[in-house]
Amino acid sequence: MSPTSARAKPVPKAKAKAKVSQRLVILVATRKGAWLFHGDSRRKSWTVDGPHFLGHTISHLQMDPRDGRTLLAAAKTGHLGPTIFRSTDLGRSWKEAQQPPAFAKPSGDLPARSVDHTFWLSPGHASESGSWYAGTSPQGLFRSEDGGVSWAPMPGVNDNPQLREWMGSVQDGTPDGPKLHSIIIDPRDPAHLYFGMSGGGVHESRDGGRSWATLIKGMQVVGGFDPDTVTFHDPHCLRLCPSNPDRLYQQNHCGIYRLDRTGDPAHDVWQRIGGKMPKRVGDIGFPMVVHPFDADTAWVFPMDGSDVWPRTSPAGRPAAYVTRNAGKTWQRQDHGLPTDQAWWTLKRQAMTVDAQAVPALYLGTTSGELWIGREEGSKWFNIARHLPEIYAVEVATLP
Repeated sequence: MSPTSARAKPVPKAKAKAKVSQRLVILVATRKGAWLFHGDSRRKSWTVDGPHFLGHTISHLQMDPRDGRTLLAAAKTGHLGPTIFRSTDLGRSWKEAQQPPAFAKPSGDLPARSVDHTFWLSPGHASESGSWYAGTSPQGLFRSEDGGVSWAPMPGVNDNPQLREWMGSVQDGTPDGPKLHSIIIDPRDPAHLYFGMSGGGVHESRDGGRSWATLIKGMQVVGGFDPDTVTFHDPHCLRLCPSNPDRLYQQNHCGIYRLDRTGDPAHDVWQRIGGKMPKRVGDIGFPMVVHPFDADTAWVFPMDGSDVWPRTSPAGRPAAYVTRNAGKTWQRQDHGLPTDQAWWTLKRQAMTVDAQAVPALYLGTTSGELWIGREEGSKWFNIARHLPEIYAVEVATLP
């Protein structure tokens, strides 16, 4: 039986073509494979296609918004190692990348590294058909110009001695390995890029990745460490506002932040906006989601960051929190979610929002549940249960 609730029914293989006519698809990457959930235009009924790559670790699954059919999956295939799979028919067939992300032989005295897994996938700028970016663990940045068939390392990051110093060693960073993530392309300029490193701070390029500047002013670090040392900064998730690309939000190891670009780097300071969160909940978590049309609206999903960082929902009572005034106040959104004894949380890629007239949110839990938050998260409904641990959730609109 498929690991889904009654709301999600398996799609017979013979009827797979019918999925193309449906308007939304939720892309779910898990510790043991990938699933696609196809929804009708009202987001009321969902049919499931999967598993794909059963048993493989899928860190991220993304659709190319420029054609509405190409999928890329970042996979780690056990004894075969890390790779990228590519589909041009909405997952009916897959091919492995001819040249997956791999570090080049380093220049100078830099030590050699090998990719453990690709962690993050971002489609390139709308004007650059076939372009993609990939972030890896350990921290590396790669670009494809042929739709994900082949990948080239970006030496402006991978062989940059200063960035390499900030990355630390492969033993540093998150429990499952240091990683480069949150790759953002400014919709106004394909050469304007951002990314985050865990650990290693937030960085920006205005020349297509050849040179980089740090964006850490105003951010805090764990007590006892020097905030001027970039290595100690640990952004969890970075997002740019589609309706105002000069505003960024960040969920960090040390709180929730907002940055409004001024045009003057000296005045570009991150403001911690999580101080108004309930003290019993705190402002520590992993995902950050921004509204597609309203730059003042954003969501987080807090976790218990106390003591040894149990990485569970605070007090076993999971909830999203939304701000509608750029962080001045926050409201809890838990209608329909478990009210107690729910000790799961979310990974940094496991929460997203669609771009419908009244957006819905989507989240995937470490306990393998997929949820939709209708009416901008005000009412939560379960779509699927009993999936493997969910690493990433994306939603795409089909032609």
